[in-house]
Amino acid sequence: MQKPSYMKFKIIKILFISFVLCASLVSCKKQNEPIVVSTNDYFNAVDQITQIMVHDIFSPPVASRVYVYPNIAAYEIIAQNDANYKSLAGQFEGLTSISTIEKNEGLNYNLAAIVAHLEVSKKLVFSEDILDKYKDSIYGIWRKQNPKEFKASKEYGLAVASHIANWMDQDNYNKTRTMPKYTVNYDAPERWQPTPPAYMNGIEPHWRKIRPFTLISADQFKPIPPPEYSLDKKSQFYKELKEVYEVSERITKKGDNSEEILIAQFWDCNPYVSVTRGHLMFATKKISPGAHWVGITKIASKSKGLDFNEAVYTNTKVTIGIADAFISCWDEKYRSNLVRPETLINKHIDDNWKPILQTPPFPEYVSGHSVVSGAASEILTEIFGDNFSFNDDTETDYGLPIRSFTSFRNAAQEAALSRLYGGIHYRAAIEVGLKQGIAVGNNVTSKLKMIKE
Repeated sequence: MQKPSYMKFKIIKILFISFVLCASLVSCKKQNEPIVVSTNDYFNAVDQITQIMVHDIFSPPVASRVYVYPNIAAYEIIAQNDANYKSLAGQFEGLTSISTIEKNEGLNYNLAAIVAHLEVSKKLVFSEDILDKYKDSIYGIWRKQNPKEFKASKEYGLAVASHIANWMDQDNYNKTRTMPKYTVNYDAPERWQPTPPAYMNGIEPHWRKIRPFTLISADQFKPIPPPEYSLDKKSQFYKELKEVYEVSERITKKGDNSEEILIAQFWDCNPYVSVTRGHLMFATKKISPGAHWVGITKIASKSKGLDFNEAVYTNTKVTIGIADAFISCWDEKYRSNLVRPETLINKHIDDNWKPILQTPPFPEYVSGHSVVSGAASEILTEIFGDNFSFNDDTETDYGLPIRSFTSFRNAAQEAALSRLYGGIHYRAAIEVGLKQGIAVGNNVTSKLKMIKE
């Protein structure tokens, strides 16, 4: 009576063992399949860094530094594997080749590029814990897919990240952290002074000392001086001051939904806006001007269906231009050291007046948005061509509607003009700043050799 039951048990046992062995073989086969790292994986990594920068409230110049070095690390890796691209080693001061770094068998260059990007980013942000959670998540997925390939790729990515980080640490940033703060001279009415509501100190007064990328020096594209300070109503300076006030008054009467106010808000990109509620003051966080153009770069890249290497190349070139634009702009800001419209309008025209946008805490001339937008738009135009229409949804996370543009230059012109609508810049700073940025962008496109002929 027990024999049939025994035989039945043996058959079940054999079937179970066969199932386990089969599952193991499938699992092993799956683990040996190459890890696919897509363009979207790269953009997700960039977006993660943007979110952390917003959380950490990086100033616009510092944010440009946070973007550029991780992209260079990723780019140097893809340039090792793709004959279409040329290393930046020797093109930037102090940057040496990564060709001597050992490459293990089974290396996935895309994966290594993202590892290098994230590891360099970690050295630049404050909220390392947020970045670690993101890294653990994607690393865990890749590790399960192919442990050997993941290990080889991660080790290479870490080695490249260390190489780029050592070079990065020589750019004078750490030295500028110990330099004196901006000193306000209230006896000189033409000089910048802190503005409401937070009356913050002037940020990054020594940014001109940061090592540039393609610029010969911070003042290579030194703009013409601003109109001479004068409260004479016939002077050019006073006319521009009065224009800021009159434009603000005119568009304010139209209401919050006027086109000019929508433009000002869309391009605000002030990482730290102070808000006062009774005795409480807190900050609302937004992206920086550079981050907005990084967002536009992503939109254009996805629209054209760029592959992984093309996307890394494009973002690297744009962020190099943005970084140099901030160095060039800040060089002029703390040379001319010009007072903001808000200070003079409150003192000499209307003591109850407030700009539509909150005045950022640094000197007026030239407009940072103008310089950065000019530089980024020229680089994007070189890559994607003129008359490249796109819908900019970069600001939708902040409750702002999509705006459409017929070209990158069209977007840059609107970004520059938005500062007049916002009440925070004179016209000269906008127009001259845009020309300065275009010069910086053209310098990047003419000087950098990133694509092999």
